[in-house]
Amino acid sequence: MADGNITFFLEKLGNFVVQEASLFGEVEGQVRLLRNEMEWMRLVLEDADIDTKCNHDRRLKLWVNQITDVAYDAEDVIDEFMFKIEHQRQRRSNRFLPTCVRFADKLPFIHELDGRIREINITIEKILANKDRYSIESGSPSEAGSSSSDRVVQREKRVPIVEEADVVGMTGEAEAVKQMLVEEESESRVVAIVGMGGQGKTTLAKKVYNRSEVNDHFECRALVYVSQDYRIRELLVGIAYGVMTNLSPQRKTEISNMVENQLGEEVNSYLQDKRYLIVLDDVWSIQVWRGLSSHLPESNKSRVLITTRNQQIALDAYANLYELRPLGEKESWELFLKKTFPFGSTSAVVCPAELEDLGKKITEKCKGLPLAIVVSGGLLSRKEKTKSSWEKVLKSMEWHLSQGPDSCLGILALSYRDLPYFLKSCFLYCGVFPEDCQIKASKLMQMWIEEGFVRGRGEEMVEDVAEEYLEELIDRSMIQVAGRKRDGRVKSCRIHDLLRDLAISKAKDSKFFEVHRNIISGYPFNPRRLIAHDAKNISQHLHTCRHIRSLICSFDFPQESLISCFRTKLLTVLDLTGTREYHLDLPKEIGEFIHLKYFSFKNAGGSLPWSIGKLVNLQILDLRNSWLEIPFSIWKLHQLKHLNAGYGKILSQPRMERCFSGDLGLDKMTNLQTLYLIPYRYSWLESCGLQKLTQLRKLYLYGQRFTNSYEFYPSNLVELKLEACRLEQDPMLTLEKLANLRVLKLMWNSYIGEKMTCSSGGFSQLEFLRLEYLYGLEELKVEEGAMPTLKTLQIVDCDGMKTLLPELLKLKSLQRVNLESENDEFIQEIQTGEEFDKIRGITSIIKRQRGV
Repeated sequence: MADGNITFFLEKLGNFVVQEASLFGEVEGQVRLLRNEMEWMRLVLEDADIDTKCNHDRRLKLWVNQITDVAYDAEDVIDEFMFKIEHQRQRRSNRFLPTCVRFADKLPFIHELDGRIREINITIEKILANKDRYSIESGSPSEAGSSSSDRVVQREKRVPIVEEADVVGMTGEAEAVKQMLVEEESESRVVAIVGMGGQGKTTLAKKVYNRSEVNDHFECRALVYVSQDYRIRELLVGIAYGVMTNLSPQRKTEISNMVENQLGEEVNSYLQDKRYLIVLDDVWSIQVWRGLSSHLPESNKSRVLITTRNQQIALDAYANLYELRPLGEKESWELFLKKTFPFGSTSAVVCPAELEDLGKKITEKCKGLPLAIVVSGGLLSRKEKTKSSWEKVLKSMEWHLSQGPDSCLGILALSYRDLPYFLKSCFLYCGVFPEDCQIKASKLMQMWIEEGFVRGRGEEMVEDVAEEYLEELIDRSMIQVAGRKRDGRVKSCRIHDLLRDLAISKAKDSKFFEVHRNIISGYPFNPRRLIAHDAKNISQHLHTCRHIRSLICSFDFPQESLISCFRTKLLTVLDLTGTREYHLDLPKEIGEFIHLKYFSFKNAGGSLPWSIGKLVNLQILDLRNSWLEIPFSIWKLHQLKHLNAGYGKILSQPRMERCFSGDLGLDKMTNLQTLYLIPYRYSWLESCGLQKLTQLRKLYLYGQRFTNSYEFYPSNLVELKLEACRLEQDPMLTLEKLANLRVLKLMWNSYIGEKMTCSSGGFSQLEFLRLEYLYGLEELKVEEGAMPTLKTLQIVDCDGMKTLLPELLKLKSLQRVNLESENDEFIQEIQTGEEFDKIRGITSIIKRQRGV
């Protein structure tokens, strides 16, 4: 993480130099020196396998921690300087002051900046000197070419803890993988078992490998462990030893002395015209397959079985995938009993009645992860079979699972160390959410972006890069998909509790974030992010954390603690999502958070202060499910990308038109990508230039009366939701012209007419259509050539409808139809009429009466 911290700071420093170029003179040299030294530090930390080495060398860990601290100190200096400059600019609202006067006002801040950066540069010089003084080895570029025996720390090939003898269940999984191996007509000779660390991939592979049916099907077999530190030559030796049975000692010696090319030719020659099975266990890089595949003869009857934590490796090898799932409750309990009472058969083992509840609580904490169950059961097998003994284990499970490199968390940490620095930060951030939380993917990615973990690449939007990061963490089995959208993109995700424990542990070590309930009273701490899941001591901790960048709360935040939030002025992220109090008034001091980019304040009533308009860098304002009075100064936030005003009421000036003059106005919010707004009785939305928001992708409008005009809508809309608009003219004739529209939701009373018509060629990109509570609607007509890409149709409680016209059911792309109604005639018509036969070709259809 240290190299990641420095990289993020260097990007911030570069932006600072560009933005404030006019302020530099005497301070320029010190800033350049700081930047150069940090660049060198970053390169040193990138070249070294720093995470692994720090576990073996306490001196190196101390040195790395000092580098992290000085990077944080430098970031504080820059951010505090920017804070002071912006506040001075806001106080001097007169833009016509001479430049020399404005610059003179800033001189004291520039002198202070120069002095503090000089101190930091001196500290860096001492840290670098300590490296040589205390003979600290951090690695160098030349190590890349050295042999593993010359390295300070060597990654070991670990034989899995969960052996085949421990396996319970997995019968169905073993049968499925076996069929993939012996199937003659398979499109790929490669089969891959994919899952997170400790999930039993190796166990399943060995169970299949040792099956008699598999043994009989293949003429020769070999199983080799790959691991993170592999050599193609060593793998070829293992394959040769496995497939060439009955080798003499002399022949084994000859093979072991061959160079890689000779070995490859030897293996290739032997396997020609043979039906073989090669198992490559624990593959971390696609280079393994690329290095071996040329030495394995092409054959549609032979197979290579790979186990990996990274789904992308399987995809790159064109493998047939088998994704391993966690053990169920029954299988988890059976495995736990087998490890805890190892001297009886599983069927005969009975847990003492007084221990069963504790045993099941321990098993439940393992969340179906075989490795955790085996470690816990093995620990209890050596303990007294008493309640007090098992209670101690339950209370300290996190500690027991984290001890040593071969522990549960130690093995999971291999996946973490294999991540590039930019993904390490994104993974650690998943630990800020509560246990067993289903994380909304859009929120997670937005927070990554605002924290600075994601950067755009050329023409590519930063949101697209964040989505790639999310998919890669999923591919690497670091987080799990909880739900997907209609187009296959991730809607929500979750993190396994043990991986969450790993994230929290690593974050604490690097001061990345701290969970406030884990803070030891009186122990010095200075995390960059503070995570609070309850209110205990939160005010005290906020008072001492003057330099935190993120405050994330998931509890009912009391009014009296709000003031504590605003003592720190450098916040980038403020998430008060857990608020459940009906009335909370934010203090005016929130306007001082000039670095704030992400602000979430949900489920609350009250008001926002006028100073909210001073948040010049705010990009996300999420007031979902809140009933807040919002000042008109919100229209000053020109950097906003996502605005969800919830049920809030945006207050007006005495004359509303003043709100749309000068630099105030919705038409000035040209960075907006998402807008959720309830304009109430106002008629100003139609005349405020909504069509000028060319970046807008998602629009939700409630209760807005407007003329049904194409020019009203931004041309690049992808998703549109209308509710309570009471449109009298058919909206389809307008909306079908939006060339990029993919999702359309017409909700309660958005349209009060009887008929809708989709013209030929209209809705060229539409994939999802939902009609809900349109009580007057009787007919939805679809002309030939309309909605050619529609995949999902949902009609909910449109009780005036009597039938679905055949043209609608002929749409070739339609895959899913959801019908829900209290109209018995409508449901019966669909179920018994001719239309039901036409709809049978649709992949999925749900027909039900509401409440049934």
